[in-house]
Amino acid sequence: MNTRIAIRINAQLEDLTKVEAIIDGLHEEGKLPEEAYGNILVVATEATLNAINHGSKSDSSKQIDFLLIIEGRTMTLEVSDSGKGFDFENLPDPTDPANLEKVNGRGIYIMRNLSDDLEFLNAGATVKVTFELESAVSVRA
Repeated sequence: MNTRIAIRINAQLEDLTKVEAIIDGLHEEGKLPEEAYGNILVVATEATLNAINHGSKSDSSKQIDFLLIIEGRTMTLEVSDSGKGFDFENLPDPTDPANLEKVNGRGIYIMRNLSDDLEFLNAGATVKVTFELESAVSVRA
């Protein structure tokens, strides 16, 4: 059985807990394997934080769409904001010694390394992240 969860949150840090609760709930229901849970939580949180802080400029009147789909052994997350996007083709390398002291610039690098696939849509206003779950996802009634 497939799972599809879609929510709209306000672009404020307080609403990040709603995204965390979805991931936690799926884990508790046995729909996310233990070995994937931490990576999924970090990536979902980082993608939503980027949408809040960068795409929506922390304007709580703006909204962010969060979509999670589990189909068999594949889970996809999409996080979309109403911002104009960004130049995702020319991101600085956070592992470059010149960038090691910078406060920002590691989120996308982390997301890319913790997931199986990372795509930017709508000029970067939407991030789509895919995870190949290790084992078939169990479904509990």
